[in-house]
Amino acid sequence: MLLRGLVLLVAAALLCGCETARSGLGYSETVRKLGPPKAGQARVVVFREKGFGGIGDPDWEFSLDGTPIKGLKTGTYVYVDRPAGQHQFVAEEAALGVTRVDFSAQSGQTVFFVARFSQRKSAMIANASTGVLGWGLTLAMTSGYKNQGPLDFLPLDESAARTTIAELRLAE
Repeated sequence: MLLRGLVLLVAAALLCGCETARSGLGYSETVRKLGPPKAGQARVVVFREKGFGGIGDPDWEFSLDGTPIKGLKTGTYVYVDRPAGQHQFVAEEAALGVTRVDFSAQSGQTVFFVARFSQRKSAMIANASTGVLGWGLTLAMTSGYKNQGPLDFLPLDESAARTTIAELRLAE
């Protein structure tokens, strides 16, 4: 019985380390299928780089102009077409706070952003094993950080973004 449990535990650990095949479209396929943004519209592309997504690889939820965007997991991208002009990303986490990033996009333009954990969120994850006292101290020590929320949305120029996004898949 002990041996059987050990074998199942090892098998589960090995499976957790495997990357599942993503059925979403690659970025170049998506662009060919969609074409450029319609007149008066801009395309906003947000991606999350490849890497370890954590246990279960939860998607990162955020909103663009008040509309929830879901499904952004490790190694994926999402896109939305919006009217040209001013826009705002918002990501919220009760224990941390709110990320707000304002940007503008011109008609016909595609703007690219990479989403990453903020410095504050990274510090919280790093100190997660220290218990409630460590958690409270980390919150206090990071209270002066510019971004109090969970995510950073970092703009990328088109050539850098297209190089990185070529390996990613459309979020499902």
